Amino acid sequence: MARTYDLVMTHKLDADDFFIHRVQQHCAERRLNFFLIEPLWVSEFLDKYDRGEVWARVLLNLHSEHHDPTDLYHRLVRLAEARGTRVIDPPAVARPAFDKAALHPRLLAAGLCAPHTVIVPRGDAPQFRLGEAERAELGSPFVIKPAQGYGKRGVIFDATSEADVTRSMAEWPDDRYLVQRRIVPRSIAGEPAYFRVYHVFGSIWCCWWNCYTDRYRTLRPEEEEQHGLRPLRGILVPLAALTGMQFFSSEVALTEAGEFVLIDYVNDQCHLLCQTASPQIGVPDDVVAAIAQRLVESAHTLIAHG
Repeated sequence: MARTYDLVMTHKLDADDFFIHRVQQHCAERRLNFFLIEPLWVSEFLDKYDRGEVWARVLLNLHSEHHDPTDLYHRLVRLAEARGTRVIDPPAVARPAFDKAALHPRLLAAGLCAPHTVIVPRGDAPQFRLGEAERAELGSPFVIKPAQGYGKRGVIFDATSEADVTRSMAEWPDDRYLVQRRIVPRSIAGEPAYFRVYHVFGSIWCCWWNCYTDRYRTLRPEEEEQHGLRPLRGILVPLAALTGMQFFSSEVALTEAGEFVLIDYVNDQCHLLCQTASPQIGVPDDVVAAIAQRLVESAHTLIAHG
């Protein structure tokens, strides 16, 4: 008989013990047995899963490479989905949401605001040329990013010509690239109006995220009211409905014109290094703790409803 776990979690290398311990704590409180699939164990765990020696009711995916079918975590998550494990979020849902080139036209069709974008297939890059109207819409400098990149890899923030697509290609090989208007956030109380917003099974947390220094701080309710920032929460509700995603974050900028613009649409494996562990780039501890609790609550609900 297979050893069954209620919740297993792939271990992302930039998640620290604070988040892991909060997940363990809430699992214990709800009498859910939990297993952390660290890099040391992933190969053995995958083998045992494939042979039917272990099984999981829910898998929380914090580390898999969507673009790399040879990645062990990628293979594990796909196998779990095929075996009937409830995956947060399932590859069939997460991969289309993660692909910025695929998602961009869907955002516009749904009435969500995103930067003016030209999508360039990899094969077209050598002969790619911007028309006069496109160049006017993009402005200069503009941004180039790979469709399935993350962590700023392959992102060119100071592009000025079509040739800069090759710079992105060299850093991150991909099928398609987005050439986008560079969005500059307005300043509020001396800091950029740029935000990281988390969606976890219908619950939403908002953080200031300084796009120049990577520093986070929690957006307080009184600041939402004072600075007219309540629309931030409203953006993620239709985005979740559009993509089917339950656990993700988005980057949103507020411009001088008063527009809330989606910059990085869907990050499906969220950075959850806490601020105590890393003051410069960590997520506020209260947000990390709340996300851990909500994820375990949601896993418990998934298990209870079969």
